[in-house]
Amino acid sequence: MPPLAIRAYTASTALGHGLPAQAAALRERRSGLRRNDFAPLAPGQAPLDCWIGRVEGIEQAPLPPALAHWDCRNNRLAWLSLNQDGLPQAIAAAVARHGAERVAVIVGTSTSSIGATEEAYARLHGEPPRFPADLDRPQLHTPHSPGAFVAAATGLRGPCVTVATACSSSAKVFAQAARLIAAGVVDAALVGGVDTLCGSVLFGFNSLQLVSPDPCMPFDARRVGLSLGEAGGFALLERCEPEERGLQLRGYGESSDAHHMSTPHPQGLGARLAMADALARAGVDADAIGYLNLHGTATPANDQVEALAVAALFPPQLHASSTKGWTGHTLGAAGIVESAFALLALDSGELPGTLNSREPDPGNGPQIRFDNARAPIRYAMNNSFGFGGNNCSLVFARA
Repeated sequence: MPPLAIRAYTASTALGHGLPAQAAALRERRSGLRRNDFAPLAPGQAPLDCWIGRVEGIEQAPLPPALAHWDCRNNRLAWLSLNQDGLPQAIAAAVARHGAERVAVIVGTSTSSIGATEEAYARLHGEPPRFPADLDRPQLHTPHSPGAFVAAATGLRGPCVTVATACSSSAKVFAQAARLIAAGVVDAALVGGVDTLCGSVLFGFNSLQLVSPDPCMPFDARRVGLSLGEAGGFALLERCEPEERGLQLRGYGESSDAHHMSTPHPQGLGARLAMADALARAGVDADAIGYLNLHGTATPANDQVEALAVAALFPPQLHASSTKGWTGHTLGAAGIVESAFALLALDSGELPGTLNSREPDPGNGPQIRFDNARAPIRYAMNNSFGFGGNNCSLVFARA
């Protein structure tokens, strides 16, 4: 595929707001996970006994008055994330070049604004029961809330799409942007993702017996499950000029193995297809990849299958790791956050390891690393695999 320039990118997670906070925590091996202090739905109910990656400051930062009708925790995190790392200036420059109608908005999410919907149901009143007046805003209670909010917040008027494919959502936004730009529908795209913690996330994953009572340990022989987190992030993509230097999206690969609703294919078929497709579209061999950010949720089945797929495709010298020990699994935002981590590795040569993990699973290949490393790299990759076998892999480059 023709490369796409990444004009700006950002991420906000439990590690802090913006790229400097992410880079510092990754370098210092300082986790953002903490004991769950997220209020449950039922009054008097104790919080779930687990660890979470919670973003500070959301509750204290309501939306500006002009956007108040969009106010909810999820859109507050989207707004916080949109205003980091020079992204507003990059968006304004793209609009000046192409016009607001020629810049798409493509946002990934897993649960959208369902936290607001949970609150509305918890506060039903009257006969027949009705939502409370402050939450009687239909635009919040749809899967498209994040995409529509970002379009309203930025003033962009190109195609507006919300992608909801579970944990691959905000990786697939890059693929959709590449297709829209290649087809000539738009000249640039603001892509990203946002997901916030809520009762459906915490208790839903716990009902699947996937939540660890301790901080998650990806690819560790002792792992028992994931730690949940929240995050937001964005990137602005645009056609590259000939011989242009800088960070680029070089390839994407997608697959749907449809093996099981919540369990990956036992041989990692879908994961291998997505990674191989991304490499082919980027026009590079597997040995060109210097860093691979793994999906690595710390659930027993996911890590085993991903390790198998990586070992089948990549040489031993690859540095591959999961960063979920820093942020928790941020669900629909994982794709954009971990793409930002891959881009940081390209920018700095600082390659994250795998936090909290000390005893490698016997099924791990030599590619999976626990310690941080430093090395100049030209290509980096990100894996994001979702429920139902919905997979996406991305290849980035420093040209």
